[in-house]
Amino acid sequence: MIPTHVVVHQQSKVLELSYENGSIYRLPFELLRVLSPSAEVQGHGPGQETLQPGKRDVLIANLEPVGHYALKPSFSDGHDSGLYSWDYVYFLCKNQGQLWKEHLDKLAAAGLDRDMPMTKPGGSSGHSCGSH
Repeated sequence: MIPTHVVVHQQSKVLELSYENGSIYRLPFELLRVLSPSAEVQGHGPGQETLQPGKRDVLIANLEPVGHYALKPSFSDGHDSGLYSWDYVYFLCKNQGQLWKEHLDKLAAAGLDRDMPMTKPGGSSGHSCGSH
């Protein structure tokens, strides 16, 4: 489902999406960032997801349409490799409560939080597929 309007609200850090059926959704930037469809976040297969802590204050620096099928946000932390298909955006809209709870539960289980970035020895992200 393709939204009729997309508005970036920098102050409240939400992406507002309006649909033809009258539905309006507000997706927090943080949720969009931690659930990016990119290989950097999702990995290259099941079980390879990378938890994304420390993203509470992330902003969308730029938002570009990709054809008629997706959005490509560039986030203030430098992440810009996720292509958000309209179907994926709508999935996030419809399921954001459950998805958010799952993310917070995973952070807690890993002993991390929304304000603490994950660091690895040597400062490397550990990602090796060549994309950033």
